[in-house]
Amino acid sequence: MAETDTAAAPSSTGTSHFVRPDVRGFLDFLNATAGPTMSQIGAVAAREAYLAMGAVGEAEPRALAVIRDLSFAGPAGNIAVRLYDPRESREAGPAVVFFHGGGFVIGDLDSHHSLCTEIAAELDLPVIAVDYRLAPEHPFPAAPIDCIAAARWVATSPAELGRTVTGLIPMGDSAGGNLTIVVTQALTDEPAAVPVVLQVPIYPLSDDRGDHASFQSFADGFLLTAETMNWFAEAYAAVPGDKLAYPIYNDHAATPPTVLVTASLDPIRDSGRLYGEALIRAGAELVFLERKGTIHGFSQLRKALPSANDDMQAIFAAVKLLLERTR
Repeated sequence: MAETDTAAAPSSTGTSHFVRPDVRGFLDFLNATAGPTMSQIGAVAAREAYLAMGAVGEAEPRALAVIRDLSFAGPAGNIAVRLYDPRESREAGPAVVFFHGGGFVIGDLDSHHSLCTEIAAELDLPVIAVDYRLAPEHPFPAAPIDCIAAARWVATSPAELGRTVTGLIPMGDSAGGNLTIVVTQALTDEPAAVPVVLQVPIYPLSDDRGDHASFQSFADGFLLTAETMNWFAEAYAAVPGDKLAYPIYNDHAATPPTVLVTASLDPIRDSGRLYGEALIRAGAELVFLERKGTIHGFSQLRKALPSANDDMQAIFAAVKLLLERTR
């Protein structure tokens, strides 16, 4: 889609930015719809609203040979996971471990169900989605502890999965993008039974800085708002500077091949850029995809934003490219 397809739109700072036509239409509709914010309705109602938005804006799930709910004993109780696979059975190979977004407060297996079917179908790989504990009921570090445990379980549970996993591909969006990086770092520092062969953080938060230009430019009117981000942060209650919460503070020299995705109209865009810069400086293999003219959350809005399907295809192509190079 060419940038000349639509006029530039002003951000909250008054600066003009390219916005795709379908994104502009969606934002106009959303911003004209009055209603309480997530922080005003609270976590339980916000989780229901998040599911409802997905029912309206997300594409239909893909049909797969296997969609199976499982669970395992985590550090603080059973952790639910969901296995997706376009094949009934397969030879040993890599698997995606997926961590959903939602600011560590909202989201679950159902909120990202359609996206996980799409990932499994397009990559032709097993996908294991993780239902980690949420704040404020379970603040930091509950989420990363659960996700690290889940990745280790996937690496060592061929009988339960019915598949022998030879390599892990952590992948997730937003908060799940953060958890993707955190899990990759944890399994690099203390290796799992099988290696992390590739990671795919999609519009992740990597740091705790508050001075990024994108925070100011897209603080309001671009789906994810500064108010919502602050509410998420207060609920998650992460320790400033802790690398389990903000992975930018870790060493990046041993980072496996990475597909890093940002959105140009995202308030946390610059946090993702900062992580990409750190990987480049460390000499890590990186495919950096900044999707122009679109917003945070596009991966779950593929019906409302038809152009998001092209974004996802670009991500899948990059994943396939790096996977081929690791074999």
